[in-house]
Amino acid sequence: MTPYEQLLHLAFSAPNDAKYYLTPTTLRAYDQLQAARPAERPFRFEQVRLGVAMSLLKLVSELGDHAESRQVLDVLHRALSTARSPEDIDRIVGGEARLFDRLYENLYVNEEGEELLNLFGRTLDADTPRLLEEVAQEGVNLARTLDFSADDDED
Repeated sequence: MTPYEQLLHLAFSAPNDAKYYLTPTTLRAYDQLQAARPAERPFRFEQVRLGVAMSLLKLVSELGDHAESRQVLDVLHRALSTARSPEDIDRIVGGEARLFDRLYENLYVNEEGEELLNLFGRTLDADTPRLLEEVAQEGVNLARTLDFSADDDED
């Protein structure tokens, strides 16, 4: 299993989440990027980027019950599910720019959450499949160490 697929399955492990977020488009994005003709590569790359970003934000939302990350997650999911071109992705994501701006405002997260948000930022900055794969692998490594019960223990 690729780091992309591993990250998806770690982030969306609950059955309802898997059913909703792990659509055929999401699950096939990495393989479609690998097989894409040159003209299709930019769009397929953006699909993989959306899948990695969704996974990281899902983990952030699980760590801290963070409403903003869930809202951005839904925008990314909509873009991945409905876009047919990089321009469609830009239109969908750009239309919700205020949500992305609010993602980092008034955000208190623990060290793990900060690491996830750093990876999310690197996902947005990645400009090659290799860089996205590195971020996905780091996300997998981090996801395997996350303690989702820490927030519950503080109550």
